[in-house]
This record gives sequence, structure tokens and C-alpha cells, in this order.
Amino acid sequence: MTDAAATSPSSSVGDYLKAVWDLTGVSGAIAGTKDVADKLSVSSASVTNMFVRLQEMGLVDYERYRGVSLTGRGRAEALRLVRRHRLIETFLLEHLGYTRQEVHEEAERLEHAVSDGFTERLAEFLGHPGHDPHGDPIPSADGTLAADDSFPLGEAAAGTRVRIRKVADDDATVLDYLEEQGLVPGCALEVLEARAMDGVVTVRNGGETHSLGQVLTRAVFVRPERRP
Repeated sequence: MTDAAATSPSSSVGDYLKAVWDLTGVSGAIAGTKDVADKLSVSSASVTNMFVRLQEMGLVDYERYRGVSLTGRGRAEALRLVRRHRLIETFLLEHLGYTRQEVHEEAERLEHAVSDGFTERLAEFLGHPGHDPHGDPIPSADGTLAADDSFPLGEAAAGTRVRIRKVADDDATVLDYLEEQGLVPGCALEVLEARAMDGVVTVRNGGETHSLGQVLTRAVFVRPERRP
């Protein structure tokens, strides 16, 4: 076994670190036990046991009855795995004919089977992309992550023009619908109506008009359209 293989955290440890990262991002906030349990579909008792283990490894700071925050080492490891995952997703979509709905689960399986060397060769092959198929930023090799100033479509005001930056990748049904409607990263939208009563947002994409409920407006993240 190589030194890299011997010191690399197990797949379960990696999954927990990524879950904490997904829940807290760059804020450094605490990820609650229940939130992590729900995200990984495991019991709260299992999460608590893993939190203790992660703290012993120096990857998280654990506060009983509250949850964990990533240490510097934990954040670096989480971003290393996020980079690998998002590069694999990009490769699957662009070169193997996978759909946006399929790449997440496949990348989850593959990310634990390849090395850092493979990851960097893949990045070079792909031309060092800045974003994955869902629009999420891909961390650089040194762990730098581009700032993300996007916001949920549900927060956009009527009469504004926005462009889709990213879409949430945790619900295949939502991804299917958005793909069918052409509401994918890079798509420009005109916000026609934003109803406070029920949260429905009506947008125009080219010649098509879509009225989207809260499940969809929370899954689509946009930025103001920058006109030339």
C-alpha cells in the first residue's frame, strides 16, 4: 500500500466531511447532528459516533448536542474530495454521454476509487473547468474556491433579468424537470412575476414562459444578468 493510500481517509470519513461542507460551506458554521443524519440517511447515533472519530482525527471541532465545524485540515480534505467529485461529473457529462441527472450518483461511486494524480490529470484533460455540470464552482488544486454570489430564484424581483448560475443536484425529479424545460446553468431569464402569497415565480426563457413553485425556485440559483 502506498503512503498516500495509507493516510487517505476512508470513504465513509470523506462522505461525512463532504456532508458537513455542503451544510456549512465557507461560513464555518456548525452542522447539526440531525442535519447530517438526514443528508446521509443514517441514524443520529451513527453520526454522533462519527463526529467523535472525526474530532480524534483532527478533522472537526465537535460540540455535544450541537454538532461540528470543520477544522483547517477537515476543510482541506473536504475541498479535495469536492474538487474530485465535480471534475468527475464534468467528465461524465462532456465525454461519456451522461445526463445532469446521472452524474452525481456515478461520481459518488468513482470519487473514492481514484487518486489525486488521476484527479489532476483529469483537470488538465478537461481544460481546468471552473464549474461542474450543475454550475457549482470547482475548487482549485490548492483548495481555493471561487466566490459564489448567486441567490435562489425565489428571491428575484419581478421585472429583473437574471441568468441561472447553478441548480441543486440532490433531487433527480427536479433536475429532470429543469432539464426538460431548458432551465439549466447559463440560461437567461426575465422575471415576469414573483408572488409573495405562494412563492410562485413566473419567468420567460426566450419564447417560453414558466411558472415555478417554491420547490423549483429554491433549487435554481441565479445572478443578475450583465448586459454588454
